[in-house]
Amino acid sequence: MFADFLRRMTAPAPEPLNEADARLALAALMVRIARSDHDYAEVEIDRIDRILMTRYGLSPFEAAALRQEAEILESEAPDTVRFTRAIKEAVPHDDRLGVLTALWQVVLADGNRDMHEDTLLRVVANLLGINDRDSARARQQAGG
Repeated sequence: MFADFLRRMTAPAPEPLNEADARLALAALMVRIARSDHDYAEVEIDRIDRILMTRYGLSPFEAAALRQEAEILESEAPDTVRFTRAIKEAVPHDDRLGVLTALWQVVLADGNRDMHEDTLLRVVANLLGINDRDSARARQQAGG
């Protein structure tokens, strides 16, 4: 379903994503983080939907539809390293920094700072080109 989208994202010199595709890619990354502890909890799903509503001005229905598309994309996306590097190339730095705060909100949504989620998010931050200091600041802004 998303083969062409993923091929464009992982091309040797990817074009910047349009706004809709960037939303989808970043939503898929939130889903990947939430699923990393093998417990894709309802509270994480709700948090992803709220982030999408707030960040992009979507209705609850639109946010849920975007998340559902992101769930499919996430399951079809390549390994986290290639997927995240593709996002880094296609999404401006300020947007990546903002989404890191959102990713931390997803990790912290269930009240359990799982080691797998924490480790994956630290790797993702690095792959997104975000330094440890800015990642720590994003975690604090997210409530952790």
